[in-house]
Amino acid sequence: MQHIRFEDIIVIDIETVSEYPNYSDLNDNWKQLWEDKISKSVPESMSVSEFYPVRAAVMAEFSKIVCISVGYFTKELNLRMRIKSFYGHEEKTILEDFLATLKKIEKLKSRWVFAGHNIKEFDIPFICRRLLINEIAIPAFLNFQSMKPWETNIIDTFQYWKFGDFKNYTSLKLLAAAMGIPSPKDDIDGSMVGDVYWKERDVKRIADYCQKDVITVANLLLKFKNISMLQPSDIEFVR
Repeated sequence: MQHIRFEDIIVIDIETVSEYPNYSDLNDNWKQLWEDKISKSVPESMSVSEFYPVRAAVMAEFSKIVCISVGYFTKELNLRMRIKSFYGHEEKTILEDFLATLKKIEKLKSRWVFAGHNIKEFDIPFICRRLLINEIAIPAFLNFQSMKPWETNIIDTFQYWKFGDFKNYTSLKLLAAAMGIPSPKDDIDGSMVGDVYWKERDVKRIADYCQKDVITVANLLLKFKNISMLQPSDIEFVR
């Protein structure tokens, strides 16, 4: 990571929700598919129907993306960041708009890297699976299956923090706290995204939460290189 310029980093984060609000909304075929999928992981204290709103949002076959936030650094007198979010109820539109923006960036600079927390195991694979489900071709810059490990353009703060230790999972919230990065006083957390979407239908609120994760990752990257964190005045939100 030390040799990568901040101006070449694109920080991403996604928010996902179950495709339906409740297990009862699935047809019989999908109910059976859900039971087959989680039969070995559902806690003894929960039924398969109770487990659906808890777990479905992180399984690409049973969920959808409702927000993708993208942040990129600019260099003026000091480092600044611009953040844009693609969000709404139509997943295909979100994915198409996200790809259109990345393709514009690709034309301007061919050497850039994705950054995020656990994006190597979650965000990037999730996006690619949902692209295929929505019948959208996976662009070359996301087609990591055809790349050698050293060719993948990813900085994953979760992987970076491991230092070769594969025993534990460290959340973004915990890592930020350990590195002395102030946690924003959010009105929601990740566990509440499903309810905010299905009960309140407030996707803008979810996007605001998603953008804060992008800022946290950006500040982690700066801390890893002993550079001063972004201040609120250094951040611009693009519509």
